[in-house]
Amino acid sequence: MYGNYSTSVFLNLGKDLPNNRYKMRNQLHTVLGASGASGMAVVQELQKRNLNVRAVLRSGKKSEIETINADLLNPQETLRAIEGSSHVYLCAAVPYNAKLWAKHWPLMMENVINACSQAKANLIFLDNVYMYGPAPLAVPFDENHPQQPISKKGVARKHTAGLLLDAFENKKVNGVIGRSADFYGPNSVNSQFYVSFLQNMLKGKAPQSLVKPGIKHTYANTVDNAKALVSLALAPETFGQIWHLPVGKPITIEELTELFNQELGTSFKTSFMPPVLRKILSVFIPIFKDLGEMLYQYDTEYILSFEKFKKQFPDFEVTSYQQGIHEMVKSFRK
Repeated sequence: MYGNYSTSVFLNLGKDLPNNRYKMRNQLHTVLGASGASGMAVVQELQKRNLNVRAVLRSGKKSEIETINADLLNPQETLRAIEGSSHVYLCAAVPYNAKLWAKHWPLMMENVINACSQAKANLIFLDNVYMYGPAPLAVPFDENHPQQPISKKGVARKHTAGLLLDAFENKKVNGVIGRSADFYGPNSVNSQFYVSFLQNMLKGKAPQSLVKPGIKHTYANTVDNAKALVSLALAPETFGQIWHLPVGKPITIEELTELFNQELGTSFKTSFMPPVLRKILSVFIPIFKDLGEMLYQYDTEYILSFEKFKKQFPDFEVTSYQQGIHEMVKSFRK
């Protein structure tokens, strides 16, 4: 969840229209934050469905396709990026810092809501689950879980989602919220399974983790998230609601390490950082402080339920961890 807000826009019109071409040919699906792993996955899913796509990229990403710059913290530039869209996917990121989240997430959301309202575009928001609390959460927890966040970033996300829910209720904009668990997948440089984990393993070093060992957790695959978000976007009956996106079965870090070992042909054991050392480092290294407030998710089982989504889309197939790890490793080996 790192990066800045300077973006570029390119238009990629699919050559083939889907069966309901008369309806779809007038749709334009715009992805905000398309340079991130989640946004890239949404763009790819839209292209697979032969839908018209506009991708909004972070600055610094070079492309052979014509681009224009935009800043999602600037209302005029946000409107310029969104105008003409029928569907807008908010997959953008804010640097992983509590102060920036509190300041920039609501501003970005307000700009995107206003732009979607003017463009009459449906807004699909890729959210997380930080707003649920107090800890420990129910096992499993669903969309109706109390929202009493114990972290500053959780407070910021609750406020940001609230702005969109108010916009839904007041008929300012139509759309849907899809909430993702901690994610992994192709090109996921901000996944906890890349930084100091897969990143180390690819260098022949043991993976490291800040979390408490032995705790079962559920994880979302970015490719599954993309498929789920597009499915929600194309089903207007799901609008105005919150939906938990699909996850794999509950699993521990140690079990996931073994799956990475199988893929890489290695035999590493994960090195877990002691809580005392974590607290010491948080005094000197700001990112440890921001990560530390979220580690309550690993004090007890943290199991997300997506039963509501399964009932709506019973044929949806969740990617196995083994397959997802294969695709993730392959993307970084490139």
